[in-house]
Amino acid sequence: MRVEVKARDNSELIRKLQKMLGPEVTEVYINLRPTKEIVVRILEYAPNVQKISCPPSLYPKVSKKIIDALSQIGVQLVPEGYPRGRPKKYDEKTVKLVREMADMGVPMREISERLGIPLRTVYYMVEKQVKKQS
Repeated sequence: MRVEVKARDNSELIRKLQKMLGPEVTEVYINLRPTKEIVVRILEYAPNVQKISCPPSLYPKVSKKIIDALSQIGVQLVPEGYPRGRPKKYDEKTVKLVREMADMGVPMREISERLGIPLRTVYYMVEKQVKKQS
């Protein structure tokens, strides 16, 4: 079972770990840097844990000794990122199609009408391509 534990500071995280973890937990995600104390508590409260993950920005700050010790007992410590920001509305396939149609000389208004994409967005997609090439 996977558990996500999010807290503002280490003491709050440790309190939440005690409440949320149990023997059935195999994966733990924490949003703070895994210190020695936090790792010990995770192993104490969830003895069957196989994978501990943290944000990719904090992973380089984790002590190598902690990573080595965990790997010796068969527990992985890995960075795990969640996509941030607003999700893309149009996939790469659609953007590529718009650019190809524009390169073939199809008028922007016609591209907009055919694909059901706002005219302003069609211009934005084509402009973005031109800026990348420059």
